[in-house]
Amino acid sequence: MKIFISEHSNAAIYEQIEQQIKDAILRQELKAEEPLPSIRGLAKDLQISVITTKRAYEELEEQGLIYSVPGRGFFVSSRKLEMLKEKKIQDIEKHMTELIKECKSAELSKQNMMDMLDLLYDEEQ
Repeated sequence: MKIFISEHSNAAIYEQIEQQIKDAILRQELKAEEPLPSIRGLAKDLQISVITTKRAYEELEEQGLIYSVPGRGFFVSSRKLEMLKEKKIQDIEKHMTELIKECKSAELSKQNMMDMLDLLYDEEQ
């Protein structure tokens, strides 16, 4: 798992870390029960404060996506994966609804929108 910190993002560094770990769990780059990098190790790799990394892990733990084992570190939880997927689908539906409104305001037909979606989707593969 690679984490990239953007200086140009509006999101705080801990939020960027949190979101990228969530995405890695969704894509199954990080699997249930897999260990995460240590707080100190990740902070060193990203050249950021240990406090920032700790905050990202605490947020993920609070959401039930990871858990800690004293003396062993943090691990991906298997409990919340379905809930995380459902939240992601809800976010996609929200974005799609906004996109449909924009297409309608531009008087783009449903078929034109679907053709555009097909082309763009195929390009991403």
